[in-house]
Amino acid sequence: MTVLTTERLILRDWTADPADLARIYDMYSRSEVTRFLGVSPGLPMTNPAQAAERLHVWRERHAADHGRYGTWAIEVRDTSLVAGTALLMPLPGRDRTRRTGDIEVGWHLHPDSWGHGYATEAARALVAREFAAGTAQIHAVVTPGNEASMAVCRRLGMTHVGRRSDWYGGEGLETFVLAAPSV
Repeated sequence: MTVLTTERLILRDWTADPADLARIYDMYSRSEVTRFLGVSPGLPMTNPAQAAERLHVWRERHAADHGRYGTWAIEVRDTSLVAGTALLMPLPGRDRTRRTGDIEVGWHLHPDSWGHGYATEAARALVAREFAAGTAQIHAVVTPGNEASMAVCRRLGMTHVGRRSDWYGGEGLETFVLAAPSV
């Protein structure tokens, strides 16, 4: 199901189609992608079957969100290549299970799609949609040292507010915030 479209991208549900599962595995089995995803069970992936497990986790995590929050494929409109993943969701608390009221936008791109502005374009669309739904501010949390993601945050107009440990098990993450535009 298509969630959003932009000039160059389609944000859509990841599917159990073999091509999607292969792309999930190809992306999340790469250390250059997973090294900045913190302590996440099953990463980097070492077996293609883990892609279906990851898809199941994403679906379960967002089952009650009715499409407002999710983990979606970023598909390039002209080529149908899946460039990566975009996400919008309530940040998990220190215990990693309880949702907080803080909303996160995020992205994970395959290395063959780095440097094309896809993360910025996808995140900008998700942020605009979430602000239209009434959210007052959106966060991005970045593993220290991930300069590329911090650059995306700056391109989105987000403000760096320092390193915080409120979420994801208390890991110290570079935190960026964007306030909804004033009407």
